[in-house]
Amino acid sequence: RATRSTDSIYALFACGSALFAGLTAILAKQGVRTTDSTLATALRTPVVLAGAWGMTLLSGSIRELGAVDARSLACLIASGLATGASWLCYFKALQLGDVSRVTPVDKMSTVLTVIMAVALLGEDLGALGALGLVLVTAGTLLMLRGEDLRALARSPAGGGGWLVYAIGSAVFAALTAILGKVGVTAVPSDLGTAIRTGVVLVMAWVMVGLVILPIPV
Repeated sequence: RATRSTDSIYALFACGSALFAGLTAILAKQGVRTTDSTLATALRTPVVLAGAWGMTLLSGSIRELGAVDARSLACLIASGLATGASWLCYFKALQLGDVSRVTPVDKMSTVLTVIMAVALLGEDLGALGALGLVLVTAGTLLMLRGEDLRALARSPAGGGGWLVYAIGSAVFAALTAILGKVGVTAVPSDLGTAIRTGVVLVMAWVMVGLVILPIPV
């Protein structure tokens, strides 16, 4: 009975995660219609940062901040940079493309993460798991249009438009997961999230300064 109860709670939180991820994409699409995607990322990040550090206060894990070792800190910083790059690419993709096509490509990060976990972390992947990765990849490709793939094939550097940014978002999201896994091995997960979100905030506003704000001549 206890196992069933735990499974039910796990499924409930998983469904909640999927619901809020979907809402994030829809709300973000509306937000970047009239706002530069880089600025939108920078404006969104302080909200995430406040929530992340608020959780460390509630859980008490903030007291362990001074005990974070150099290896964990380096991985969390790298994870934060990957997160920032993923968010910047994702918002740009949403600004250029349809949510219904951008989101499936972005979620290819799941496939990339599993492949990296097997290759870099030595995690196991059975035959059914491998089949699942193939099916997810095939399903994503079926949701793309021929002209998107042809444009990407003609000019990978930019001809694919939103697709280039969506693929970038997936790649950096996968790196975020791998680096985050290593970073939180000896650090509370909420504290790790708060640290790397701080890195994202700094990165996002640096990008705003470089890309959006006028540079004096």
